[in-house]
Amino acid sequence: MHDHRDREEDGSKSEHGQAAPPTGTTDGVTEAEAVVFVCATCGAALTGPLTRLPAVPEAPYYAWWDADEPGPSPATVPSGCYAIETEPYGAPLVVAQVPGPVMPRHGGHWDVDGAPLVSQGPRGNIVINPDDARGLRLEHASPACCGATPDGGMNQLCACGTLVATLCSDCCLPYELHLSADHVRKVRP
Repeated sequence: MHDHRDREEDGSKSEHGQAAPPTGTTDGVTEAEAVVFVCATCGAALTGPLTRLPAVPEAPYYAWWDADEPGPSPATVPSGCYAIETEPYGAPLVVAQVPGPVMPRHGGHWDVDGAPLVSQGPRGNIVINPDDARGLRLEHASPACCGATPDGGMNQLCACGTLVATLCSDCCLPYELHLSADHVRKVRP
């Protein structure tokens, strides 16, 4: 169903199966250059300090069909890091001319008539480990067996009531939180 790689190019993984962050620096950014993402509406901190990765990593391989308990896959982005999504992500999903991944790190998706779908959602989302988020609550979740999908668009609310992010947490999808670049801003800690 999904074509995930089991390991990063250097073969390293953390104890939880997610890609290990680079040691010392991340894309030339030191710990002192970390940023915190805040709600653009109210200024509430939505993350702790995070350092930037050069790109969104491949999602770790996860045999969700063999899992003892349903739940999310290992996180795509290591804790304490973020990356910028360069491809469209989330709703709206539109009919495509040729089949392919509906979104980065996702398999194919089809409408009720069997036509392939692709995302025409925003580019430039800030992708983080969902466990690094603070103070968000789920507004709605697109139908899935055991978690949220990005198919319905943004689904995470700041405490002030502003939709700020899209959580992807269903067992058969990458475990990611996409902060909307239009609804958050970064500040120095």
